Amino acid sequence: MVASVTTEPESSTRRSMATELTIGDPALADRLARGMDASEKRLRAVAAEALDPGVADIAGHLLASGGKRLRPLLALLGAEFGERDPSAAVAAAALAELVHVASLYHDDVMDQARTRRGVPSANARWGNSTAVLAGNWLLSKAAQLSSELGPEAIRLQSDATHRLVMGQVRELIGPSGDDDPLSHYFAVVAGKSAALIAMALQLGAVRTGAPERVVEALAEYGEHLGIAFQVADDILDITSSSEVSGKEQGKDLAIGVASLPVLLALAAERPEADELRTLLNAAATARTVATVAPEGAGLPRAVALLDRCGALSEARAVMHARLLRARTALNGLPHGPATRALHALCDFVAHRDH
Repeated sequence: MVASVTTEPESSTRRSMATELTIGDPALADRLARGMDASEKRLRAVAAEALDPGVADIAGHLLASGGKRLRPLLALLGAEFGERDPSAAVAAAALAELVHVASLYHDDVMDQARTRRGVPSANARWGNSTAVLAGNWLLSKAAQLSSELGPEAIRLQSDATHRLVMGQVRELIGPSGDDDPLSHYFAVVAGKSAALIAMALQLGAVRTGAPERVVEALAEYGEHLGIAFQVADDILDITSSSEVSGKEQGKDLAIGVASLPVLLALAAERPEADELRTLLNAAATARTVATVAPEGAGLPRAVALLDRCGALSEARAVMHARLLRARTALNGLPHGPATRALHALCDFVAHRDH
């Protein structure tokens, strides 16, 4: 049986997000909500294209689990800057989500994650090989969809997918001996997060014939917003419960991944650095030996160290600096409800880590 890709509560959540970003403009809120619903139908149709019911079930697993659908929303907002009907961007919105969800399958294998969006991860349920193939299948469907949208959509999707894969490879390999760990971190984030957010905005704008200067401004905005979004994710991993974030609390810490707060703490060689490094190495070793790290091993102490040394505050400062650069990029866009919504999205990211 093909997994259902949307439920009424999830649809209401997405509509609520669109409404929050468009306060004072019910017409835009309604267009976005209708576009989101239409993109969900397109995603459901993609899952149904798998002739094998098992493939459909696995490939539709994370699509069915919902999520904020940020990237489809961004594609629809980008479409507001063109001359054609924004509904022309519905397929672009679905395309953006397909690439994103495919990346989640691969990320969960790399991280050995057990849950995603409040449900068992595909790798936990079906195994690593199956999860990787499901992600690949979704990428192949994204490529097919981009071919229907024209040469520019093909270019944007292929460029973003290339950057995504390179970001995943860089993360897997890690920095070389000569690499600055912070520079390596931002290169990974640019590929894995910023590239997809920028792609979504550009795809929507291109579909409705937005001027090139607008497409470029949206791309710059998306790059900085994407990095800020990932930094907020790093902070959430440390500070928020699974119920809030939708993922395992402290997942990065538990597997020894050096997120931005950790890198900042280690880079300054604070008094807490040696103990923090020991905790991370122990977590990584336990994960390698036992496949699954001991529940909460060293996590409370690591969180306390990151807070005490000021690394969490520094990470928040980095996030806000990126959001300021994103807002600055919006100066190149015409004033209007869609631009105000993109400013509101910066506010949303700024408060994500609370």
